[in-house]
Amino acid sequence: MDRCDINLTPIGTVRNGLKKPMPSPKKGLPDDDYYDNLEKYLKKIESLESEIIIFPKFEDGLDGIEEFSHIFILFWPHLLSEQKRSTLCVHPMGRRDISKKGVFATCSPMRPNPILLSPVILIERKKNILKVRGLDALDQSLVIDIKPYLSHYHLIEGTRCPKWIEQLRKN
Repeated sequence: MDRCDINLTPIGTVRNGLKKPMPSPKKGLPDDDYYDNLEKYLKKIESLESEIIIFPKFEDGLDGIEEFSHIFILFWPHLLSEQKRSTLCVHPMGRRDISKKGVFATCSPMRPNPILLSPVILIERKKNILKVRGLDALDQSLVIDIKPYLSHYHLIEGTRCPKWIEQLRKN
């Protein structure tokens, strides 16, 4: 198959107080400080309110979005270096006590096409601005797309996850 170039057009940008990415452990195994900082960071994300500023030419695409309680935001991690985009294996959540996994088996932003997905609570819409809660995108991240969450369509029963995911959840 011939190589195909893909051009993405951002539809908006994120505005919030999240300036730094999730902390990662220092070399070696994570310590108590790492877990404390990670827990604080994740709690901050859970309650963080963000504004999604949709560029005016895409505003009509928001019609009807306010009828949904939850939406998916697809965004581009704008601070991720080209070098990190060539990473194919990572320690999940930076945890060196968990063996490396392929990036496609993780939610790591380090991947060839760093398109990230975040389900969020839609609080309100005012013209071209969406107010959401729970978005893990950094301030000024580019929004690529928005999709509504449809419980009858997106809910998958009988799923399974590897044991290392459970290990991450417990810690």
